[in-house]
Amino acid sequence: MNEKIIEIEIFGNKYRICVKGEEDERYISQLTSYVDQKMREVAVKSRSSDVAKIAVLTALNIADELFVSERKIDQLREALDRLETELAQLEDQVKENEANFEALEKLTP
Repeated sequence: MNEKIIEIEIFGNKYRICVKGEEDERYISQLTSYVDQKMREVAVKSRSSDVAKIAVLTALNIADELFVSERKIDQLREALDRLETELAQLEDQVKENEANFEALEKLTP
């Protein structure tokens, strides 16, 4: 795979990182923009100029977003499991009703 070093900038600081191919470079660019935006938001809210403090607060905010998203995914999985169970029960009822209907059709002249 094609690896290369790119330079990114987050919150006014430049970093050199290794990426694997064009797709990874675009993805890294998206991540960079996101983290930079989050750090700028935290800096405004905290009114701090301490980059380490801003970075830690940003990391906590992003971790919170991750945990909230994971909880939502878990809730959606549980809802999907319930729906799949209900669907299986309905399919069983349809099969039973079809069998009953076929039996009644045979009795009807």
